[in-house]
Amino acid sequence: MKTYDVVVVGGRVAGASTALLLARAGARVALFDRSAYGADTLSTHGLMRAGVLQLSRWGLLDQVVAAGTPPIRTTTFLYGDKEPVRISIRPSPGVDALYAPRRTVLDRILVDAAVAAGVDVRYGTRVTGLLRDRTGRVAGVRGRTRAGTRDVHARFVVGADGIASSVAREVGAPLLREGHWGSAVQYAYYDGLGGSGYEWAYRDGVAAGLIPTNDGLSCVFVGTSPSRMRTMRMDRSAEDAFGSVLRLAAPQHGELLASATRVGGFHGWAGRRGFVRRSWGPGWALVGDAGHFKDPISTHGMTDALRDADLLASAVLDSLAGSRPEAEALDGYQRRRDLLSAQLFQVSDEIAGFEWDSHQVQPLLRRVSAAMIDEVEMLEALAAADERRPLLAPVRR
Repeated sequence: MKTYDVVVVGGRVAGASTALLLARAGARVALFDRSAYGADTLSTHGLMRAGVLQLSRWGLLDQVVAAGTPPIRTTTFLYGDKEPVRISIRPSPGVDALYAPRRTVLDRILVDAAVAAGVDVRYGTRVTGLLRDRTGRVAGVRGRTRAGTRDVHARFVVGADGIASSVAREVGAPLLREGHWGSAVQYAYYDGLGGSGYEWAYRDGVAAGLIPTNDGLSCVFVGTSPSRMRTMRMDRSAEDAFGSVLRLAAPQHGELLASATRVGGFHGWAGRRGFVRRSWGPGWALVGDAGHFKDPISTHGMTDALRDADLLASAVLDSLAGSRPEAEALDGYQRRRDLLSAQLFQVSDEIAGFEWDSHQVQPLLRRVSAAMIDEVEMLEALAAADERRPLLAPVRR
């Protein structure tokens, strides 16, 4: 029976990144995901500076660019009837621009890199339970495929399986913090908009955004409170409701959207409040949305996932190498994550309430910017620490 150092449950951004970093350091890693390779998923798309920096550090940013992901070099803010505020993206080491890749692009790049590092990736595998040793410590997973059920043993199990995480449920991970609000967001892809930068629009209680992505498309989203979105949807088609919210948030984009072609249907979510779960215990840990979820109106989910994968992989590797006790290493991971996330969690929750006007939202967005600066400084420090960490046993292919 093959035993792994780590089994990662969930092969999206957080899970694939965690598996990749562990395997590159010599850990024996299995990655299970219930979906199919390259499948799309709900996403806010936009990578912030910290997210781009991670991909650059890991040597994967060139692949994102080669996939035709357009560089984002400006961000334009629209506040009601005021003149637009345009900000140029300042290049920095490892970050020449921002990017917003489709998940069909980014997730494949991360998984392919994990496979190249030696990760045993299994798609179409649903984890139905956790294995435990005599002391009650998590010691592996029980997975189900079309071929049947299989037990897989590991020293650690990482739950990277989203907000409804089965790993979190199995270990009874308690909520440590919960937000007050949950936004309602819809998005769709459009051809023919021709934008080259992020555009964020805010007007009393509504928001909208344009995000250039792969294949010449733009992801266009609208957001407001769930109650207002329901009102907008009454006796209207999804497209009419979407257009109504867009015209409220950014009237100048109404005619632009009318001249573009929608590609595919509408996607979205409504009313899920942010939360922070206890994210570690004997033999297990949570990463990404499984452990920490903030309202998607912040467009920071993918960046969070890349950051937290790095923090968790560092802690697990320290424990595997014996350089720190397991409890100390994993508790340090959660404390660091929560410290970096606290400010952005709070301000994202306030924005998600949509109880602001176009003037009141501006100081909230300045707080978002300040929180992002702290993230980048931390990741730059991690880059130096990488060079000092010894490898574990060689990767076994």
